Amino acid sequence: MLVTIVVICLIIVVFMPMLAKVPLAIMMNRSGGYDNRLPRLQQQSLEGFGARAQAAHQNCFEATSYFAPTILLVFTLNAIDHTTAYLCIAFVVSRLLYLVCYWANWHILRSSVWLLGMASVVAHYYFLLA
Repeated sequence: MLVTIVVICLIIVVFMPMLAKVPLAIMMNRSGGYDNRLPRLQQQSLEGFGARAQAAHQNCFEATSYFAPTILLVFTLNAIDHTTAYLCIAFVVSRLLYLVCYWANWHILRSSVWLLGMASVVAHYYFLLA
């Protein structure tokens, strides 16, 4: 069961950029239609909610680069336990809250939630070394 929880969390994190792309694509479409030839150029011109949606989308990729290798290390070391599962759940919840905070322009809460997510990643290493 614990392995399943960790794998589900990993799947959610890996596919979270696609979730974050939905409001970005909507805002791109509202700004003259989705430019599929030069989407990144169009994204750079977005303002307000659209710019925040683009930044949240990009940050999902960055977060994956911290979380995925950590979980792969946990699997490699056969170190999955309740703590690992709880830390994975905490990371996923923090990342979902992070998206909401970014979209809503709650910058202080967003930074706090980001810190909690990163702390959950760091905690994996702490418990691996303990």
